[in-house]
Amino acid sequence: MKKYFKYFTIFFLPIIAFSQETISGKVLFKSDNIDYPIEGANIYWLNSSQGTVTNQEGEFSIEKTVNNSKLIISYIGFVNDTIQVKEQKYFDHFLRVDDNDLDEVTVIKKKNPTQRIYSMAQNVVLISEQELLKAACCNLSESFETNPAVDVNHSDALTGSKKIEMLGLKSPYILITEENIPMVRGASQAFGLSFTPGTWVESIQVTKGMGSVVNGFESIAGQINAELKKPLNDIPLFLNGFYGFDGRIEMNAHLNEKVSEKITTTFFLHHNRRDKKNDKNNDGFLEKPLQDQNNFLNKWQYTDAINGIVGFFNIRYLDDEKIFGMNNNESRNVWNGEISTKRFDSSFKLGYVNPNLPFQSLGIQLAYSSHDQNSLYGFRNYDINQNSFFSNVVYNSIITNTQNKIKFGLNYTSDVYDEILNRSDVGRKDNSFGGFFEYSFDNFNNLNFVAGLRYDTHNNMGSFFTPRFHLRYTPLDRFVVKASYGQGRKIANIYAENQQMFFSNRSIEIVDSGQGNSTYGLNPEKATNYGLSLDKGFNLFGGQGNFIIDYFKTDFDDKVIIDFEYPGIVHIYNSSDKKSYYQSFQAEIIYSINRFNMTTAYKNYDVQISYNDGIKSKPLQPSEIFFLNIGYESQNNDGKLWKFDFTLNRVGKQRLMRNPRDTASHTNPQTFINAQVTKVFSEKFELYAGGENLLNYKQENPIIFAEDPSNSLFDASIIHGPIFGASFYAGFRFKILN
Repeated sequence: MKKYFKYFTIFFLPIIAFSQETISGKVLFKSDNIDYPIEGANIYWLNSSQGTVTNQEGEFSIEKTVNNSKLIISYIGFVNDTIQVKEQKYFDHFLRVDDNDLDEVTVIKKKNPTQRIYSMAQNVVLISEQELLKAACCNLSESFETNPAVDVNHSDALTGSKKIEMLGLKSPYILITEENIPMVRGASQAFGLSFTPGTWVESIQVTKGMGSVVNGFESIAGQINAELKKPLNDIPLFLNGFYGFDGRIEMNAHLNEKVSEKITTTFFLHHNRRDKKNDKNNDGFLEKPLQDQNNFLNKWQYTDAINGIVGFFNIRYLDDEKIFGMNNNESRNVWNGEISTKRFDSSFKLGYVNPNLPFQSLGIQLAYSSHDQNSLYGFRNYDINQNSFFSNVVYNSIITNTQNKIKFGLNYTSDVYDEILNRSDVGRKDNSFGGFFEYSFDNFNNLNFVAGLRYDTHNNMGSFFTPRFHLRYTPLDRFVVKASYGQGRKIANIYAENQQMFFSNRSIEIVDSGQGNSTYGLNPEKATNYGLSLDKGFNLFGGQGNFIIDYFKTDFDDKVIIDFEYPGIVHIYNSSDKKSYYQSFQAEIIYSINRFNMTTAYKNYDVQISYNDGIKSKPLQPSEIFFLNIGYESQNNDGKLWKFDFTLNRVGKQRLMRNPRDTASHTNPQTFINAQVTKVFSEKFELYAGGENLLNYKQENPIIFAEDPSNSLFDASIIHGPIFGASFYAGFRFKILN
């Protein structure tokens, strides 16, 4: 009880300390019926030096004065306004555009393709739709290659799938959501990122370090949230076609319809397939799978702005087939594979904002999904079906004024796994019920923090508290310091999350933890993550930039080890000696001037895993990465322009586990270059073409014992780079705007 009392004292005592009587509000402007917040607007009392500025959300808070009731609101490019403040404690105010200064207004609306959200206490990177268009971005797994926030690697030599990592941790340690509803988890971890087409995505928010307690206890490395396009703001028709010279064809169609003044719907249709067999290295195995995917989403939006109600209803179905393995089925020792996935999703979200007190709101989220995967990996069968239900209720309000905000609510999650490996049934049920409270303070000047605590009861993990804390401080102009701390835990889905072990003939041995109520005989994983970020803005040669340093460390109290260190076998066991850690350092420069923008970053990783036979660096983890992205747009000539994008990744050496193929202990550094050119003919039509891995790097002999697939040492999982070489693509985008 003393420990729990300490948590409550630390996190909630500031509520009282920082409460004070003030006037609060939000400053906005309207364009094309869309409300835009104005950051940096000046707010001050008439004939007084007492004032403040709005934050990135347009919010402000200013202390009352005794003898003055006239508040001045000003921003360059807009007409200054004087507000008579009487009894109101909160108000929204819309500034009018100054017709004599239209160029300044354009600067506000134009945003960089990738942004750091400086006003938030959390370390959040916002990836916009414009950033996603800088590469092929056929699906969510390919949406991070033009920015350094997330690392993208190849998972195996057979499926062509790409895996993502953040802070040195792979995707199961990242909370991956769509519109803040958990999406890629459990059975969908291996391939789920490829099930969301890139054209459906409006933006992606990447949170480094522990996220909010509102979103659950599973996030350890961070959160990736994909916001899909909203029916209310979507265009009537969008068409996209893509052709890859490896035989991959994709088509996307968005059809938007306004049903009534308050109801709008969009139909999203996606199809991709590959019929071409690729075996460029002549090892007898396909380097990219034959595939066929059909994906359908219908999204409904209800908006009643007068009464403060907005609702969303989504229904979605996916059918995905992959065939991989040997190109020649006439061999006596045939190693073939097939993955058939059928998935159904539905979700409902309802939000209410009090029209008279906009700081009071209530949100309800409900979601159901059924994920059914049937697969054959050579001589092994693996089938998994997961039925999930998710519910979340969140209430937002303030204490005295908008400087002091609170969130609290409840959530319930249920997962039913029917899982069979060969003939062994390893299914289970997970149920968790939890409550959370989060307090945030913002002085709308140079300090804000978020402190949260949640308590959960889980049928397979017991009951536990999860504390999290984020701080932002601005000691100097355009210099931001952020710090974070938090805990997270999860159950390791050892087969679904690590299906690369099936791309081999390795035997699998699980070392039981000795805990009677454990899953797969293993304890849940528990980790603590803490980080520090420094961000300094600068001006150079007429342009603007930021120099950013991020440092994060994740310490595991209990970790499940997937041990590939010995050929022919995978050992799976708990490591509870608290010696496994993931340490990452990143230095980044973002710079833009006119129509040119550049992002460059250096990343260094120190990842140590506590194996049964000692502490070793994580295998296939680059020790360092150098990243460079350059983008340029030509002059806009009546809607016609060119766009150029160039991305370089220099990947450092990676430790290799022992295997019959490699004699060296580490790989050599590798360099990869991607580029794309887009010709915009008008707002309605554009063509694009590009290439990936333009230096034509190919890992030699990616499949161990490809000539003898029945060998116990056959292995297609030890992959540290591309195996296909250079690849090229082209496509088009067509829109009907009204």
